[in-house]
Amino acid sequence: MEWNNALKGRSFLTLKDFTPEEITYFLDLAEELKKKKKEGITFNTLKGKNVALIFEKPSTRTRCSFTIGCIDEGGHAEYLGNEEIQLGHKESIEDTARVLGRMFDGIEFRGFEHEKVEKLAKYSGVPVWNGLTDDYHPTQILADFLTMREHFGYLKGLNFVYLGDGRNNMANSLMIGCAKMGVNFTIIAPKELWPGKELTALCEEYAKVSESSITITDDVEKVAGADVLYTDVWCSMGEEDKAAERVALLRPYQVNAELMAKTGKISTIFLHCLPAVKGNEVTEEVFESANSLVFDEAENRMHTIKAVMVATLGELPE
Repeated sequence: MEWNNALKGRSFLTLKDFTPEEITYFLDLAEELKKKKKEGITFNTLKGKNVALIFEKPSTRTRCSFTIGCIDEGGHAEYLGNEEIQLGHKESIEDTARVLGRMFDGIEFRGFEHEKVEKLAKYSGVPVWNGLTDDYHPTQILADFLTMREHFGYLKGLNFVYLGDGRNNMANSLMIGCAKMGVNFTIIAPKELWPGKELTALCEEYAKVSESSITITDDVEKVAGADVLYTDVWCSMGEEDKAAERVALLRPYQVNAELMAKTGKISTIFLHCLPAVKGNEVTEEVFESANSLVFDEAENRMHTIKAVMVATLGELPE
């Protein structure tokens, strides 16, 4: 592939900020970096770079992916947990951003309010990467797309169905990504948990350009023809008090063998951003089936996150 410096210095907060061509470049770069890693080759593109990893919310895949991806390419990753810095407490986010921007070359943020990652990007002066906020989870979408592309060989024209909480950060980000990349996207959720009208309208505009479709429904029969079934936990971090209510509301949207059969395709794959609550949003049977690619997907978090850091911060090889 051809290395490209066009994304150098950019922050990665939401896929709304990137064109389909730029998203494709992230995937192509991830594919190349993954291939080279399997061959024992790294490029030292982040040599001499120091990366701050800010975590208000705990993480397995996001933390490990940023840490390993940075180290693989010769950089240093410094974990800053919720109890270790004064982000928005004794010190304003704006001031913390300006301090960290003078010490670090890039900043990852995983937390609650999306406004925080926007302020970090505005005031730090260095690339900032969204490792998850209440509104968006863009690095996960790149991993999902790389997994789909590896399996099917293409993205445009695939039929993608998301079931469960249709207005959480995963549903939002998947809708944006699929609409931009020409993937036909369906949310199947109770009407109480449909995505916001403003974001849906924006994604419908993206879909017109990419010649794909957006469907929002509460009818589980609409899984017919799906190439991908996707779900997420029914209660996101910070919503634990709503657990019993959500379980009752979302039980009809569980991904189980019966639902997989409704697609009418034996080739339908199952994806989940993890961690999964087996027995709630997905059964053990589906999770452990040959159609489940959740661990390929989890590994691809690292390769795609590495690609984002390399593309926006790294010194690319000739």
